[in-house]
Amino acid sequence: MANVDFTLDESVAVITLNSGENRFNPDFLNTFRKVLTTVETETEARTIIVTSGHEKIFSNGLDLEWLAPIIQNQDTAAAKSFFYLLMDTFKRVATCPLITMAAISGHAFAGGAIFSCAFDYRLMRSDRGFFCFPEVDLGIPFLPGMLALLRKAIPYSVMEDMVFSGRRLTAEECLAGRIVRSIHPMEQLLPAALTFAKSLNKKRSTVAEMKKRMNKPILDAIEKEDPAYIESGAFHV
Repeated sequence: MANVDFTLDESVAVITLNSGENRFNPDFLNTFRKVLTTVETETEARTIIVTSGHEKIFSNGLDLEWLAPIIQNQDTAAAKSFFYLLMDTFKRVATCPLITMAAISGHAFAGGAIFSCAFDYRLMRSDRGFFCFPEVDLGIPFLPGMLALLRKAIPYSVMEDMVFSGRRLTAEECLAGRIVRSIHPMEQLLPAALTFAKSLNKKRSTVAEMKKRMNKPILDAIEKEDPAYIESGAFHV
């Protein structure tokens, strides 16, 4: 069973992903979405920080042990349902009425790195962890909505190199490439994120409307472009 917890620290909700490598499958995604809904509807938090309880991994992306057999068995209905759920989860983060931060506490690979791009800010652990998109080597093309998320978070020339090379970036390289706002030793990562988050005590309705306008290309890609690829059933894993 997926395990996602949250705590409140003044106006900040800290969501901790406690499901091992935090790989994406329906159980994990639905559990995360439930916690996100709870924070949005049952607290007065103005900012969300998402981090991982794993000692060296933020998220390793798609749960291929779960997904690969589904695709190999040609269970297209289950595969389609999963990709719609995945992209809607990314959209939920990108349109969240609270300011969001990913405190990247270890490796962020593939879908885990894409997930972090849905957040408004990224802070990263400086002493361990790589950030990369290995899809080019795995033979898994990005959905349009995924590319739209990458364009939001990463300068285009840096994104282009990462997408085509699949190379792993260190925290220092992520900072130089303006992918993350700041980097910190592990013991300082969450305190730094909390300090920054508490300075962003902004009105939810204003934040929500800003995101709706700023992230329109992402919403259009997920809602209007992704379905054609998902419905084609041409899944690559």
